[in-house]
Amino acid sequence: MMEEEKNEGSVLSEHHEHLHSHAHTQDVKNRLSRAIGHLESVKKMVEDGRDCSEVLVQLAAVRAALGSVSRIILKDHIEHCIVHAVEENDMEAISELENAIDKLLK
Repeated sequence: MMEEEKNEGSVLSEHHEHLHSHAHTQDVKNRLSRAIGHLESVKKMVEDGRDCSEVLVQLAAVRAALGSVSRIILKDHIEHCIVHAVEENDMEAISELENAIDKLLK
């Protein structure tokens, strides 16, 4: 479970002993909001009986948008959390990243 701090984009994690402060939090939130809106549009396309090919193209666009968000979060995590984990010899954090990447790439 994550507990939010007062600073925008900063959270304190139960798993790690440092403050998670990420430079791209607002960008990630904005991109996720757009992806959610796009997915809602795709849902409406299905409800309206739109052509399956059109729906599949739009689903591909949603998947690409989520992939972009994932890359931003991953890069931010490596630049902040993993650098800190290496400095602290926190092998658990590195193992958690490996597991997260495995799940992301499935």
